Formats: sequence, C-alpha cells, structure tokens
Amino acid sequence: MPLTVQIARHGGIEEMQLVDLPVGEPGPGQIRIRHKAIGLNFIDVYQRSGLYQLPMPLTLGMEGAGIVEAVGEGVTHLQPGDRAAYAGNPPGSYSEARVMPALTVCKLPDDIGFDTGAAMMLKGLTAQYLLRKTLPVEGLQVGDHILWHAAAGGVGLIACQWARALGYQLIATAGSHEKCRLALANGAAHAINYRTEDFAARVKDITGGQGVKVVYDSVGKDTWEKSLECLRLMGLMVSFGNASGPVPPFSVLALTAKQLYVTRGSLFAHIATREGCQAMADDLFDVVRSGQVKIHIDQRFPLAEVQAAHRALEARQTTGSTILTL
Repeated sequence: MPLTVQIARHGGIEEMQLVDLPVGEPGPGQIRIRHKAIGLNFIDVYQRSGLYQLPMPLTLGMEGAGIVEAVGEGVTHLQPGDRAAYAGNPPGSYSEARVMPALTVCKLPDDIGFDTGAAMMLKGLTAQYLLRKTLPVEGLQVGDHILWHAAAGGVGLIACQWARALGYQLIATAGSHEKCRLALANGAAHAINYRTEDFAARVKDITGGQGVKVVYDSVGKDTWEKSLECLRLMGLMVSFGNASGPVPPFSVLALTAKQLYVTRGSLFAHIATREGCQAMADDLFDVVRSGQVKIHIDQRFPLAEVQAAHRALEARQTTGSTILTL
C-alpha cells in the first residue's frame, strides 16, 4: 500500500506520521494519481497546527504532480497515462498515490518537469490571481509601485518575476539581507529588510511620499498595521496568509481617512470551476514556458523527512519553493 503522511490530531510536527493506506478506485468526477513530486506550502502548517480546523484523521498537502493512473466517470479532460499537476482541495498530496477530485487537476505540458509542476501550482496560481485579478479600484499600470511581503518565498519569487514582466515596480520585504538580494535578483525593483528597517518609512521614501496602490501580504499579524500606512489614497490591502499569526480585529474606521479597501484572498474561490482553473493554469504555464518566470526549488526533502521540512518552513529558513520527493 502507498505511504501517506497522516495526522490524527492538530498539533506540532511530531503529529505527522507515515502510514500505509489503501488508495482504491476513482469514483465519478475523480482520478487516481501517482505522485512524482509534492509541493510544500504554509497552508499545510495552518492545517496541521489547527489554525485551519479540518476533520481527523487528515492527510496533509494541497499540491502535487505525477501520472494519472485511472479516471472516474465523467472525467473527460484527463486520461490514464497523462502527466498532470494540481493545487486544490481536499488535502492529501503528502502521499505516494491518492484518489481526488479531477476538477483542479491540469495536464502538465511535456516541457515542464514534475518537480517544477509540484513546486509551482499552488504558489503560481496564487501569484496569478493576486497580480491578475486582485487589483486596486484604479487598476495597475506600467510603472506603478506595489508592496509584496515575504518576497523571497515561493509565491514571492514568482510574483517578483511576474510583476517585472507586467511592468510593475515591486517593493519586496524579507527577513534578511540574503533574502532581499534574492528578491532583487528575481525582479524586485526595491527590497527592504523588515528586521532592520521601518518598511513603512522606506516605502514612503521610495514612492515620494505617495504610498503604493496595493499591498500583498501573506505575513499577517506582524505587518498589518504598517502595511495600511504604506497605502496611497483608495489603495487596496490584500491579506492572503498568516505566517506570523492571524490579523487581529481592527476598526473599519481606520480605513476612512484614505478610503482604503481591504480583502482576504483565497486561491480556492478562483479555481472553483474547471474552466476558471484551466484558464489560470494556462496563464501560469505560458509565463513559465516563456522564461519570464523561473520556478526556484531551493529545498528538497524525501517524503519520509516531512517533519524536517515543516521545521525549516516554520523557522523561515526556506527560500523559493520546497518539494517532497518520492
């Protein structure tokens, strides 16, 4: 039986255990996929720790790539033998093989490797919906400044490159000088070490006091208040993660002076239909195949060493994408 990483209750990394579980046959609308590589994401930590509550026992993992072994009734866009990659619910990619809904599974182009496919789907589709769909009321034009927190991470490095391709001036924040250099090397126009600098003051300097049209923030609690300071009139605050903890309650009156907009983004709303998911994936595949966006896989851990992978991720010791190998 295939190996699977499962937790019986929410908690620390010690809750993740390797178990043998049967896979079975796909039902209507499902496929069975045998993984070649598995993506690691911060949402996995949220689900393991209990920040996001899910029924137990739970197999973690939202992203993977591999070979389709079987398809259920009604699945027409995939066939056995297809190379495929996906990001989406329900969790379960921390496994050698799984049965899952086919809706968010996309054919992987022959010129994109399995490791890249597993590293880029959740992070790349997240960058896609943020940069292409989650926009300020006045839109974004070539030359506009945007602020991106945790810019040396998996989503961030994709965003740095994609923003450069779109002509935006991305201001990156990161937690070390090395990570700042990495963001700059990948297309950020400016980089701020938030551990040693006041990023709100630097953003105002860079933008001539105006502020940015939009802030993209996956950090959460630690960056929230100063991020609001960085926004210009009618700017947009986009929260899409909680790496430092969830954003605390705040007064909407704080948004009044500059008429700010706030949204909490979620990839899963954008990939809720087969057509929508495929269109986003096609956009991602195109920008990667063009060479404008390169997927950086900076860490690889065997599936059996998943605890070490989570430890590194939570300690913010990773850059770019991390995959679990089989």
